[in-house]
Amino acid sequence: MKQIGLYIHIPFCEKKCYYCDFTSVPGNMELIRKYEKYLIKEIVIQAEKFGKYDIGTIFIGGGTPSVLEQTSIGNILGIIRERFKIVPDAEISMEINPGTLTYEKAVSYKNAGINRVSMGIQSMNDNNLRIIGRIHSKDQVVSTVDILRNAGFENINGDLIFGLPHQSVDDFHKTLDKVKELNLEHISMYGLILEENTLLYHWYKKGLVSMPSEDEERHMYHSGIRMLEQNGYRQYEISNLAKKGFECRHNLGYWKLNPYIGVGLSSHSSIDNRRYWNTSVFNEYFSMIDENILPISGEETISKDLMESEYLILRIRLNEGISFVDYETRFNRSFMQKYERVVNKHIETGLLMISEDRISLTDKGKDLSNLVEVDFLP
Repeated sequence: MKQIGLYIHIPFCEKKCYYCDFTSVPGNMELIRKYEKYLIKEIVIQAEKFGKYDIGTIFIGGGTPSVLEQTSIGNILGIIRERFKIVPDAEISMEINPGTLTYEKAVSYKNAGINRVSMGIQSMNDNNLRIIGRIHSKDQVVSTVDILRNAGFENINGDLIFGLPHQSVDDFHKTLDKVKELNLEHISMYGLILEENTLLYHWYKKGLVSMPSEDEERHMYHSGIRMLEQNGYRQYEISNLAKKGFECRHNLGYWKLNPYIGVGLSSHSSIDNRRYWNTSVFNEYFSMIDENILPISGEETISKDLMESEYLILRIRLNEGISFVDYETRFNRSFMQKYERVVNKHIETGLLMISEDRISLTDKGKDLSNLVEVDFLP
């Protein structure tokens, strides 16, 4: 049976971070309880269409899923088990934020079947955290990891952001030094993107905050990768590193174009050569589910050319790069016959390197991956 991934969106948080452009709102408990009820209804509708598939990975993201009531995650996973077959070794991840977790909640998540936690650390500098609107402190990061370990979690990811307002290279190195002491299994390391409709972007345009230079931001990235690799992490994607065997299987599914379905406000699905996305408006979401239909606001058919383009753009982000054999098996044509000019161009510019059976990005290419990706567009 073909496996799929399942994404569950929880669009609530205690406070909107100043850099956040995701679909999330500070929620009152009445709205949160109503949303949980309708989310379960949507899972039932999805199961009527896709219950024939086995679920290999589940990712509960947000927002901040840990703001839900203690029993909520168990309720949601319980209905999934009733309506779908979850494979025995499924990776079941959940996002949490430091400062929103108790030991009792952590134990309830473990008992419900969560076996991987992704924690939004972002920085181990309290000034950096305050400037970007995070609700936690560096001490709460440490205490949250202790809670998770005591509850039995053995697979924890920490999300970090570099290139923060007023952040120096030395600041970021100190964050990495503190994170290394936590001995997490996985680290995601993202450069800050100033999204136009965020408070942080507004402050930047008004000159109220200053950003690191491009050279400083790139130095944070490359030196950060080196520091983590020297401590047992292996980079397997542009922004992701893991100890051996702890790569995120759910995200690898996205990068390898495996099918997935999403439930919840604004979630996306890609299955059976069709991509569709849910409404991001609560009232529309509730009313469509009341009519027993999926709350879809848009969709597209994934043509062979579009699938090929997305395959190449996503695969080149992986350290393993693009396998000629895998490409030729999937698309029934020679990779080098079609893309020899593109490959030679970017080998000459130092962005790509080639081995016997694959191409991959160089370190310079990881900085300028968009220049390679654009040449794979249909």
